[in-house]
Amino acid sequence: QVQLVESGGGAVQPGASLTLSCTASESIPVMGWFRQAPGKEREFVAGIGFSGGSQYADSVKGRFTISRDNGDDTKATLSLQMNNLKPEDTALYYCTAGIHWRPREFWGQGTQVTVSS
Repeated sequence: QVQLVESGGGAVQPGASLTLSCTASESIPVMGWFRQAPGKEREFVAGIGFSGGSQYADSVKGRFTISRDNGDDTKATLSLQMNNLKPEDTALYYCTAGIHWRPREFWGQGTQVTVSS
């Protein structure tokens, strides 16, 4: 069972930046981020493959950057650099991993991001 542990959430003002991190207990082909705002469905944010290919939701393109460090191939660290944050980015952010794009096989516990003035 792959274990994913997120960190880096917090409360910021609109226009600020935050970086989320996720450590995986083993190396997985595809890693990503999903988010869920109160009263809304969980949605894909960004994903990245082992070799660095990535994809983003339209709502975050140009503001968010996903990256990963494969380390010694036994585990991986995933990051999400979030710039120019907006109130609509407020959500619980989940690190995910799996073998398919927009992976849903494994989930972290989530980290809260709140954007408010």
